[in-house]
Amino acid sequence: MTTPEPDLRHHGDAEVRADGLGLVDLAVNVRTGTPPQWLRERLAATLGELAAYPDQGAARAAVAARHARPVEEVLLTSGAAEAFVLLARVLTARHITVVHPQFTEPEAALRDAGHRVHRVLLSPGDGFRLGAVPDEADLVVLGNPTNPTSVLHPAEAVAALARPGRTLVVDEAFMDTVPGERESLAAVRDLPGQVVVLRSLTKTWGLAGLRIGYVLGPAPMIAALGAAQPLWPVSTPALAAAEACSGPAALAEAERAAAELALWREHLVKGLAAFPTVRVYGEPVASFVLVRLPGAAAVRERLREHGFAVRRGDTFPGLGEEWLRIAVRDEATTDRFLNALETVLGSA
Repeated sequence: MTTPEPDLRHHGDAEVRADGLGLVDLAVNVRTGTPPQWLRERLAATLGELAAYPDQGAARAAVAARHARPVEEVLLTSGAAEAFVLLARVLTARHITVVHPQFTEPEAALRDAGHRVHRVLLSPGDGFRLGAVPDEADLVVLGNPTNPTSVLHPAEAVAALARPGRTLVVDEAFMDTVPGERESLAAVRDLPGQVVVLRSLTKTWGLAGLRIGYVLGPAPMIAALGAAQPLWPVSTPALAAAEACSGPAALAEAERAAAELALWREHLVKGLAAFPTVRVYGEPVASFVLVRLPGAAAVRERLREHGFAVRRGDTFPGLGEEWLRIAVRDEATTDRFLNALETVLGSA
């Protein structure tokens, strides 16, 4: 029997919305309690401006300053997902490599655009450490830190994939969940070939419904991607969010949130270690943890009966039904989840 292809269009929100059960959400990696009140007020203040067409000037300038890049190297998008679609439409690569397990939307967008995709599968036994990609690859896509593994690849290892004639796309949607954003390439401009970095404001600021992200890269590439966008692709409220979340006060708040998240994640990982059949591979650094355990599909269903939604892992290439992704939450929520997991595993 052949292994069925993973469902590249399955995302964590489906785990929460199914059946309308009001489950505790451990399937989606958006920070709880967001957007913060100050950001809500900033967004609400834009309602009086909706009669005018959006003007990206201030938002692009703010994002450019945040990453110490010229404005011409910044493209604002309707979420990072739009950026994947634009790249798939604009790039003319002949040998495309996507490093898995990772967020499935890049490969889905590439395939929808008619591209053939080669997969490089990282090994759990190696802690999902970044390895070699084919020399002939002229487009390489990877996440850092990677969804769903929560592994942070060293910037040196990622940068080593850049070379003349190759476009390297690095999805840093979760980089702001890492204290100090260590290992980021967002401000690096001197690597060979074309290096493109994607960012999202969804996770830390709770803006999944607003759709705001951006692309950083060489000016000619940014211009080509922008030419493929429709007119006014980013709304006025989303532009306000991009500007506000790029300022010093917001960056300081994000750093505090990342530090708190690290403590919560340590609590979760320590709790999971108490279960002999549950294993975490690699060193998680982001707002989620990937675990492997026997009968994970059944465990996921039983956890739903106990009020918790977690993310199935079998829709990620390179994983299977024995994998689950668990979002990091505050310690009280984690303790309730661990109690439910103990009950589920104890009755298995």
